Amino acid sequence: MKNVKESFRVGDIVRIKTTVVEGDKKRAQTFEGIVIRLRGRGLSETFTTRRISYGTGVERIFPLHSPLLESIKVVESKKVRQGRPYYLRDLSGKAARLKHRQPGKKDEGSGRGKKKTAKNVDE
Repeated sequence: MKNVKESFRVGDIVRIKTTVVEGDKKRAQTFEGIVIRLRGRGLSETFTTRRISYGTGVERIFPLHSPLLESIKVVESKKVRQGRPYYLRDLSGKAARLKHRQPGKKDEGSGRGKKKTAKNVDE
């Protein structure tokens, strides 16, 4: 398995450098977009990124452990409302902007999934 140097999650804007093979020539290609999906475990793990290119939405699926993947760099972290923000497909312009995720601050959910601990029970 390939060791990915920088971890990322849904909502992050990432810059991916890949090697493209055309015939007997190789060249580097860069794709920058927002991560909208992470799936799989182990060698079959993939992630989907989305960006707007010349007014058209482009989504690309990358295998995380592909030998053609040179590097993944997190450019920005954004806060999304869902684990898979497919709602971004329907938004355009300023409506598609996302808020910055503040480093060090934990995202707090609705609180429905919290486990009871001794600290919570005593209060």
